[in-house]
Parts: sequence; structure tokens; C-alpha cells
Amino acid sequence: MDRTPGDSPRPTFAEEAREAVTVRAALLVIGALVLQLAFITSYIGAFHAPKPKDIALGVVAPRQVSGELVRKLGALPGGPLDASAVRDEAEARRRIGDRDLEAALVVDPRGTTDTLLVAGGSGASLAQATEAVVTRAETAQQRSLKVTDIAPADAGDARGLSSFYLVVGWCVGGYLCAAILAISAGARPANPRRASFRLAALALYAAVAGLLGAVIAGPVLGALPGSVLGLWGLGALVVFAVGATTLALQGLAGIIGIGLAIAIVVVLGNPSAGGAYPYPLLPPFWRAIGPALPPGAGTWSARSIAYFRGSALTGPLLVLSAWAVVGTAVTMTCAALRRNATAR
Repeated sequence: MDRTPGDSPRPTFAEEAREAVTVRAALLVIGALVLQLAFITSYIGAFHAPKPKDIALGVVAPRQVSGELVRKLGALPGGPLDASAVRDEAEARRRIGDRDLEAALVVDPRGTTDTLLVAGGSGASLAQATEAVVTRAETAQQRSLKVTDIAPADAGDARGLSSFYLVVGWCVGGYLCAAILAISAGARPANPRRASFRLAALALYAAVAGLLGAVIAGPVLGALPGSVLGLWGLGALVVFAVGATTLALQGLAGIIGIGLAIAIVVVLGNPSAGGAYPYPLLPPFWRAIGPALPPGAGTWSARSIAYFRGSALTGPLLVLSAWAVVGTAVTMTCAALRRNATAR
């Protein structure tokens, strides 16, 4: 049929394809693919072949055999144990409670059955791995082993994973809250006042999310013992740290900042958090980065509050505070720069 003079030309297949999938959309899809592949690589890389390495093991033994026993345990193939001499069982128990040691071997000089002290609250997989390594070493010396869990996971905390799941939930809430603020009102705040409003809204959300998460994990489900107030404070800090980091990345990179936040918190942070496999069971890369990321610092802190009377909290809380402070500072700085650029 002939086209009348008023008809517009029909777009070609290539033109329709370009309109349906823009260059920006294509780049975002490629970014999503990269993020997906990074997710698969990170999780499988961290979890596919856990091997114990440098588990901090105290050794309580008579002085005449202590040095040689520590040397032999430290020289096991693959280096699964980082053994050190401990004066007596009371000190070993105290150092495990302070999270200075993962376990302790108490040698019975009058018999052939020794005792392995472990802390199930640090993660069942770590206690089991330590037991397996020490049992093989004891068997080679024609000795037997009994295991005593001096900080067991709560009955409602299967394999000591509730702390990890609670922190993962807090982290998800943090970057989702920041992402919603970006989607609803623009990824980059127009000025510092609007950025401060977003940070205030995030702080309020963090306080509520921290409290409700602590109540659900503790009194409601009975999954975690320990102080509800302590977990509330930790949860508020985790949520705000992750949310502020997401706001900062959005200020730097726009909507792509949400993907960067997911890469840091989910792709890198979750598998290296020491949840399913505590740090001595993770490969070197994940073991190195885990304590410096919010999920790892949060998981360690939640376990300390739940099972170790709040021991060894200073370092992880400083890590979370650093993410919160730097995220806040970058968010405000980006907003100020944007206001100045708009004014010009």
C-alpha cells in the first residue's frame, strides 16, 4: 500500500531494538551479569572446600612435655593449628571466653584420655573441625579424646548461625532503605540539607530495625541469648553503617551505587563474615577481608554479645563505626559538591 504524505516512516528493526534496549540499559544489564558472576564466584570460592588453618589452640600439659607437644601440633601438615602453651585449665577457659583462643587441649598426665575444650557459640563447624584435627593427632599418639563445650550454642540456635542470619537481615535492611530513598527522590541529594534528611530517616529506620531484629531473634524465637539492649545497639549500628555506605556510593556513582553496595555487602561481605564457616576455615582472601566488612564485624559482635559476655567487641565496633562515619561524610560532601555545581 502506498504511504500517504502525512504518514511517518515505519521504524526499522534496528531502530526499534535501540529504543527497546537503550545503550544505558544494556550497560546496566552487563553490570548485573558481572555482579551475578561475582556472587557465584565469591560464595563458591569461600565455601566449596573449607580447610582449617591456624586455629588458635591452647595446650595445657605438664611442663616437661608442653613445649614438644605445642611444636608437634603446630607442625601438623597444612598448618591447621596455631598452638600455644597455657598455664592451666582455668586460664584456658578464660581465654576461650575472651575469644583469645578458639579451643584448648587439656592433657591428663595420669591417664590416656585428654579433654578438648571448644566453644560451640563461635560456630559448630569450627568446633567440629578442631575436634577432627585434634582427634587424629591424639590417635597417632595412642590417646583418646573427650570434648567439652564451654560456650555451647543455644538450643534454638542451630549450628550457631542465628547471629549470622540476624546480621545479614540487618545489612539487607540497610541498603534497601538507602536504595528506596534514592529511587523515590533521586540517587544524588540536591544539597546537604536534603542529604541530612535522608541520613536522619536512615538513623530512625536503623533504630527501629535494630530493636525489632533483636526482639525477634531473642524473646520471640528464642534463637539468641544475651542482652537484647546490646543486640539492639549493634543492629542499629549495622543498619546505619550499611545504609550510609549505600548513600555515599549513590552520591558518588548515582543509581549504580546500589550495585556497588551489594557487591561490598553481599558479594564480598556475606561469604567472608565467618557465619557458615568461621575465619579459620575460610580461604586466605575471604579470611583477610571478612573482619573489615560490615557483615563480618557484625557477626563477630553478635556472637560475642550472645555467648561471650560481650568480649572482644572493640575492634568490630570500630570497624562498623568507621563505615558509618565515612559513609555519612561522603554523603554530605557529595551533596555539597552537587549544590555548588548546580549554583554555577
